[in-house]
Amino acid sequence: VQLQASGGGLVQAGGSLRLSCEASGSRFSISDMGWYRQAPGKQRELVATVTSGGSTNYADSVKGRFTISRGNAKEAYLQMNSLKPEDTAVYYCNADYIYYTDEDVPVVGRKWGQGTLVTVSS
Repeated sequence: VQLQASGGGLVQAGGSLRLSCEASGSRFSISDMGWYRQAPGKQRELVATVTSGGSTNYADSVKGRFTISRGNAKEAYLQMNSLKPEDTAVYYCNADYIYYTDEDVPVVGRKWGQGTLVTVSS
C-alpha cells in the first residue's frame, strides 16, 4: 500500500488550499483515513479523520475552517479555508488498511504518506 499526498503550497492568510491523498496498490481495502500536521519544533498533531462511512473528527483548532472528505474508497481530501499563519506545517495523510497476502491472509496496518508543506503568510 502506498499513499501519495499533494496540494500543499504557499498561501496568504485567509486563503484556501485543498490537499489530496490517494492510496494505491493491490489486494487491499482502506477503512479510516486522516490528516496530521507537524509544525517546526512541534510534535505531530491530529488535524482531521474520516471513516469509510463518512464520519469525521476534527481538532478544535480547525473546526469550522477545514473539511475532510472521502472521494472513492481510496482517496481523502482536506479542504482548508480561512487559513492562518499558525496552520503552517508539513501535512501528512494516513490510512488504516487491510492487505491480503497471496495466501489470502489478512494483514492490518497503518500507512503514512509523504508530507506536503503548507505555508501561510501573514
